[in-house]
Amino acid sequence: MSFSYSKKEKLKSQKLIEQLFSEGKSISAYPLRMVYLKTEFDKEDVQFKTGISVSKRNFKKAVDRNRIKRLLREAYRLNKSAHFNNILSSYALMILYIGKDGTDFDSVDIKMKELLTTFSKRVS
Repeated sequence: MSFSYSKKEKLKSQKLIEQLFSEGKSISAYPLRMVYLKTEFDKEDVQFKTGISVSKRNFKKAVDRNRIKRLLREAYRLNKSAHFNNILSSYALMILYIGKDGTDFDSVDIKMKELLTTFSKRVS
């Protein structure tokens, strides 16, 4: 698995996102939370589709939300290949930042590793 986070790996389907939140399971490593659902993607050869979200309630300014989303995407991009190599099924994932204060890359990276490790243990 490569260190990329391409367009076809992004979760964009509104129908799939609604299904994910209604039927999906959740794991948490504060300040991150992941909702996941085992699913099949029709025409794409991708194993995981991932979405990133930061609450507007906790971060009023778009600048702050966008910065945290950038940090989350980068941490996911760097760590996914180490944790997802042995998983054979396809999953839809949504990673949420549920903290109330800002953060830096090092703490996000540590928590992302924790979250992905928990996820890979749970689905294996």
